[in-house]
Amino acid sequence: MSLPAPIGSITPAAREAVVVSLQQLLGDRLSSAAAVRERHGKDASYHPCVPPDAVAFPHSTQEVSEIVKTCARHRVPVVPFGGGTSLEGHVAALRGGVCIDMARMNRILRVNADDLDATVEAGVTLQQFNEHLRDGGLFFSVDPGAAAQATLGGMTATRASGTNTVRYGTMRENVLALTVVLADGRIIHTARRARKSSAGYDLTRLFVGSEGTLGVITEVTVRLFGVPAAMSSATCSFPTVAAAVRTAIRTIQAGVPVARMELANAAVMEAVKQYSKLDLPVAPTLWLDFHGTKAGVAEQAEAVRKIAAAQDGAGFCWTPDPEGRRRMWQARYDAFYALQARYPGTEIWVTDACVPISRLADCITETEEDLAASGLPAAILGHVGDGNFHVTIPLHPAEPQEVAAVERLNGRLVRRALAREGTCTGEHGIGYGKVEFLVAEHGEEAVSVMRALKLALDPDNLMNPGKIVRA
Repeated sequence: MSLPAPIGSITPAAREAVVVSLQQLLGDRLSSAAAVRERHGKDASYHPCVPPDAVAFPHSTQEVSEIVKTCARHRVPVVPFGGGTSLEGHVAALRGGVCIDMARMNRILRVNADDLDATVEAGVTLQQFNEHLRDGGLFFSVDPGAAAQATLGGMTATRASGTNTVRYGTMRENVLALTVVLADGRIIHTARRARKSSAGYDLTRLFVGSEGTLGVITEVTVRLFGVPAAMSSATCSFPTVAAAVRTAIRTIQAGVPVARMELANAAVMEAVKQYSKLDLPVAPTLWLDFHGTKAGVAEQAEAVRKIAAAQDGAGFCWTPDPEGRRRMWQARYDAFYALQARYPGTEIWVTDACVPISRLADCITETEEDLAASGLPAAILGHVGDGNFHVTIPLHPAEPQEVAAVERLNGRLVRRALAREGTCTGEHGIGYGKVEFLVAEHGEEAVSVMRALKLALDPDNLMNPGKIVRA
């Protein structure tokens, strides 16, 4: 996988000056060790590692501010780092610089149970947060699947979503306020805890999805939800992916308040069956979750069973049993690893198209035809309740012809989604992996506005340079 053209470099004198200054501030919480730098130069994707010059581990917002001020004085780039679970090269240090790892800023600052919100430091992981909330009967709804170690700061920066989006929304809907360190080291608070406000520009939404290009998110205030009185899960198999997608569409159109609705094609199911030892058919499958009262979840399941039957759905298997639900959803979360295990020695290219739900069936059908013609060993997973699906393609990054074939397939997929008024990235973000598609999606004028915002807040282009827009 080729990197973008070089976008400048740090002088040796600037690098040395920054390291010396930050060592005085942080001591052994600044590392220039090769192994540490390598670990922070790559995310969970196929994108190659591009390590920073040093990695800083702050303990507070004030320390982040001092790190950023030091880097700004010497014109050294800053790359924020969360859990390293992103998929579009977000953490690659394309110009070198200092990586700010937020892992040690992992305090849950306050939980306001009566108001159903909480404030956490950016390094709090999703798993840690929900374990803390569980005893209080609360949960945080955004669930990016296998990435349990994703941080709340990283999820905010990439505008993450995942399996619960169809009912509870994305990070965009669930972030109420942020604390952010700007490119010059200033600390700002984007909003208060009120559930609505008309006071000025919506700075919170500006930073949600900004991928570290406008500032470093250090604290996040989010919405919480009460754990439902009852939850149940179901699976159902279909003769074709199109039939499964039509079931999803008609479920949404019927107003069934399904909490999760995931699609896996036959290739995924074959890998999952081998990896997770679940006795499920090797056929296109919907995985569903229902939240509500005991009677309500039974009614929802029955409504979907009837809709599925009209699309030749078979083997509708429904369970309220907590252990059965856990095993079923763990198998869904393990699908990525199941595919990796089936193709050892490969890395997985995960696409991220999203279209209006009424256009989903034909978009996936055409994609399946394209995959069959390509001969690539690809599989399809999807958060079909919101029109988002992923083509997962095992590849050998060191094989240029193989990489080029996948790039062509991905380009066709993106154009297919855009032609249906969709997007090139439903939830993974742009990073540097999808920069080339941003103009095609938004138009040059809109991207020029994004570039102007970037340069207004970061005139020296030091905040995660080379991502989203090339300023």
